[in-house]
Amino acid sequence: MSDFIDFADEIAALEQRVSDAVFDAVRAQLRDGANDDARDAERRLARVRRSLQKAEAILRETST
Repeated sequence: MSDFIDFADEIAALEQRVSDAVFDAVRAQLRDGANDDARDAERRLARVRRSLQKAEAILRETST
C-alpha cells in the first residue's frame, strides 16, 4: 500500500507543477491582452490539474 502513497505524492508534485503552469498562462493572458492561445492553455491545464487532484485522492483512499 505504500506504493499508492508514493504514487499519490508524485501526482501531488505534478499537480503543483501544472498549477504553476496555469498561473503562468493566466499571467500571459493579462500581459498579452487575453489572447486565445493563452486562454486555451489555461483551460486545458486546469482540466489536467483537476484530473491529477482526483487521481491523488483516489490513490490516498486506496492506501487506507
